[in-house]
Amino acid sequence: MRRSNPIRGIGLHQPQVNEHHLQATGLPEDGRLRLLSFNIQVGISTERYHHYLTRSWQHLLPHTGRAGNLQKIGQLLADFDLVALQEVDGGSLRSGYVNQVEHLAQLGAFPYWYQQLNRNLGRFAQHSNGVLSRLKPQQLEDHPLPGPSGRGAIVVRFGEGPDALIVVMMHLALGAKTRARQLAYVRELIGGYRHQVLMGDMNTHASDLLEHSPLRDLGLIAPQVEATFPSWRPQRCLDHILLSPSLTLERVEVLAQPISDHLPVAVEIRLPDALTVDTLPVLR
Repeated sequence: MRRSNPIRGIGLHQPQVNEHHLQATGLPEDGRLRLLSFNIQVGISTERYHHYLTRSWQHLLPHTGRAGNLQKIGQLLADFDLVALQEVDGGSLRSGYVNQVEHLAQLGAFPYWYQQLNRNLGRFAQHSNGVLSRLKPQQLEDHPLPGPSGRGAIVVRFGEGPDALIVVMMHLALGAKTRARQLAYVRELIGGYRHQVLMGDMNTHASDLLEHSPLRDLGLIAPQVEATFPSWRPQRCLDHILLSPSLTLERVEVLAQPISDHLPVAVEIRLPDALTVDTLPVLR
């Protein structure tokens, strides 16, 4: 089994571009931005705990239901402007060699997308995070997170100068000590920005993130506290979109879409006047 890039460095990248969707609708004129975070479990539908055993083969091999699940996810994503994806496959045997980030960008008509490969198991699996956007980022960085290899954060900046919006999309570790190291790293990345958004599967509750982690001095808010896992009987709130208080919250919802073993989290915010549609480019 071939593993490439065993030591991955920080990278500055351009997003991939869907030429056919460059005319997709951008931000509404009132400056609202619709955000979604979703751990899609590589398109596997898990509806009971015993499915982790009986459907475990789907993490290794293709199955006919995956395409239908991705179609449902793509329809869901089409209502949003910026999407953070976790547990996506970048194109391997189990996904039928389909890059799921690119595929969902096409299904949702997103002009811009980026796949972050965190664990490369060659043709067997391409464990990834992903970002889909209707706005062209001014900057996109790929960061491996501290701890055992396989976790990463995508850092996207919209706008310029002190009023830029910084968005970090991540999938954090299960262990508390490693997660604290990862959050300390993220804290250093975003500390110089006023407008901050943190999105992803953070594998812990909001109170831990806001009160007991390296993020505690940032004044972030966690607008949603509804449980997101497991999707068929939610008991734990593991998926979050954290916001700086400079961003006006319009709406928050955990979507009743049990497609994966996690439920997606949706937030609508109103951007500051300095970050209106006039200052955030939609097209190239």
